[in-house]
Amino acid sequence: MANDLNIAVIGAGPGGYAAAFLGADLGMKVTLIDPELNPGGVCLYRGCIPSKALLHVAKLIDESRQAKNWGIEYADPRIDLGRLRSWKEDVVKKLTGGLGQLSKQRKVTYVQGRAAFAGSNNLRVTRAKGSEESLSFDRIVIATGSRPAIIPSLKLDTPRILDSTSALDLSAIPSTVLVVGGGYIGLELGTVYAALGSKVSVVEMLPGLLPGADRDLVLPLHKRLEKHFVSIQLNTTVRSLKEEAGGIRVTFDGPEVKEREKVFEKVLVSVGRKPNSEIAGLEKTQVRVNPRGFIQVNKQLRTDDPSIYAIGDVVGEPMLAHKASHEGRTAIEAIAGHKVAFEPNAIPAVVFTDPEIAWCGLTETQAQKENREIKVAKFPWAASGRAMTLDRTEGMTKLILDPGSERVLGVGMVGAGAGDLIAEGVLAMEMAATATDLELTIHPHPTLSETVMQAAEVFFGTSTDVYRPKK
Repeated sequence: MANDLNIAVIGAGPGGYAAAFLGADLGMKVTLIDPELNPGGVCLYRGCIPSKALLHVAKLIDESRQAKNWGIEYADPRIDLGRLRSWKEDVVKKLTGGLGQLSKQRKVTYVQGRAAFAGSNNLRVTRAKGSEESLSFDRIVIATGSRPAIIPSLKLDTPRILDSTSALDLSAIPSTVLVVGGGYIGLELGTVYAALGSKVSVVEMLPGLLPGADRDLVLPLHKRLEKHFVSIQLNTTVRSLKEEAGGIRVTFDGPEVKEREKVFEKVLVSVGRKPNSEIAGLEKTQVRVNPRGFIQVNKQLRTDDPSIYAIGDVVGEPMLAHKASHEGRTAIEAIAGHKVAFEPNAIPAVVFTDPEIAWCGLTETQAQKENREIKVAKFPWAASGRAMTLDRTEGMTKLILDPGSERVLGVGMVGAGAGDLIAEGVLAMEMAATATDLELTIHPHPTLSETVMQAAEVFFGTSTDVYRPKK
């Protein structure tokens, strides 16, 4: 049946191109539509990839400064901003160009343009050069992603106000930057600018940074950021922004505010993302959008319209590239008639700050809100030989376990490289592993991956690396 299907995918981000490529591999005739020259979406062009390239540079600069603790001293870095931009853009071009080649090899029809619905099976496509055409398909997959959210009261038409997209352009290194929002995007970009020489301040309306993460995971990051940022203001809101000759005058409001007004050269507004569900002509279909702007789908990613599927950021949290990719594959398999559903046991989340924070599955915070009984086992990286050789002992690995079965319900980490390590926790959850499974799995020494095994040993009271007195 799949060989006879003619499908369209609107949006060529990690979810969209994954769906299109799998559809082609299954024998479908696929048309992939996106405004960019090649597939990649926000993730490759203006998100995950360029930001991680810059974060790598930031980490390198920070390590060069930390090296004096080990008896090695470097001169202060001389930053060639033009070459740094070129390197970042080259990474993007290589990846997106490679996807363009893969698209051709799979015989996917790639259309650079925008799509509007003319019906459940019909699209009106406006190409980048201005021509229009009407196309019909058996199935359509919406993968239009998301965009930076905007607070109307903080909107100013000036290049001094940055969002997550314009901040990655690195047009200049401002002397002072205010980051509005203590979420992962703001902290990652704030880390980059601080490493490059900007004096960075952060303001967050809630009592803590990274509201979605457990507090014990956030604490080591908070302490480190306090050394790199000028200030971190919690329980504080921005009342107003006003441009003047010297920059943006910001008025703060909150019980702990010491300085009500301050001028910054640039202000980065990073308060989350909004789904791109305002698709022209969508009202001509049976697709339903909920009050938060997300398209409603079932576990096969099908909308209320039998001919239309939707995946990625546009269907809801978490707004993560890897979630979108798996949803894209599930949607295509469902269209092909396979018995599938998108129901993962865990979707990992990673904050690529320094130290990194990563978690999957149930968090301690969530368990407390749900009054759910759990057991928690923590292994401090201060007891890790590998962490000590890296001079990064502020980390921690913790397991969230079911008290009865000892099954792994969640894993949390903070520390250098936590984003790479968390996959082991995801695999443990998908395989229904128990604390015993983790304890008996021999890990290589000396590595940070050992801390997963060692956290399980802490749970059983058998750890040789930490001492827990008997009660």
